[in-house]
Amino acid sequence: MSGALTIATMTRAEVDFAVGLAAAEGWNPGLHDATPFHATDPDGFLIGRIDGEPIGCISGVSYGGTFGFIGLYIVVPAQRGKGHGIALWRAAMARLAGHNVGLDGVLAQQANYRRSGFALAYSNVRFERSGALALPSPKDTVALGTMPFETLRDFDRRFFPAERATFLRAWIAQPESRGLAAVVNGAIAGYGVIRRSSVGWKIGPLFATSASVADTLYRALCANVTTDEPVYLDVPDINREGMALAQRYGMRQVFGTARMYTGETPALPIEQIYGVTTFELG
Repeated sequence: MSGALTIATMTRAEVDFAVGLAAAEGWNPGLHDATPFHATDPDGFLIGRIDGEPIGCISGVSYGGTFGFIGLYIVVPAQRGKGHGIALWRAAMARLAGHNVGLDGVLAQQANYRRSGFALAYSNVRFERSGALALPSPKDTVALGTMPFETLRDFDRRFFPAERATFLRAWIAQPESRGLAAVVNGAIAGYGVIRRSSVGWKIGPLFATSASVADTLYRALCANVTTDEPVYLDVPDINREGMALAQRYGMRQVFGTARMYTGETPALPIEQIYGVTTFELG
């Protein structure tokens, strides 16, 4: 037994291992996230092994060779403090050389990320609400599957720093999920997806051109949860209407991340981002 760390590209099955580690950390990924994650950039997921045993992971997903996102950065507890994490970090960052790289980091680790060239853009706040929403589902929403994919792709592009059609196609096709769009005057004005997570249900993304559209989509998505299971929504803290929406429906803050970038903060309409798609891939 050498005890030396080796780093390799994950297989599709090993992405399940990484998502499982995220669940064990309490990050509450979606039950079926591994499939759209891997489809987005099959070479973007790295696994660390010692004597063949997986001990850690990280993702460094590239979107179009210009924008990258770091996620799933985890070492199993028994192997922490031995330098394995920084080795995984360096491998992922080397893969994304030349990209503007983003991440959603644990708030307490901001100083470490700054040393690697990241700067804070804003924070995301995870909200939780338990119990079925005691409101009828709005009628003015349509299932994502009823609209041309190109329409959804073009709308989504406004809210992300790079084209992500491969990710989006797989994301909205997950089992145990539902995607809805709001249509105003014949044009898409917002969309959202709710999916089953390791605990409860998670909404992400929730994009809307107005607070009223966001409210409509939020209620329509929550109407799919008819049990006492919790619902989660990750809101950029600089979107005041998004924060107000969460508070209006009795959601409580349970977690937070620091959204950071190595380059300029992308010029996105944050005031229309009411729910982050995923902390792992942006």
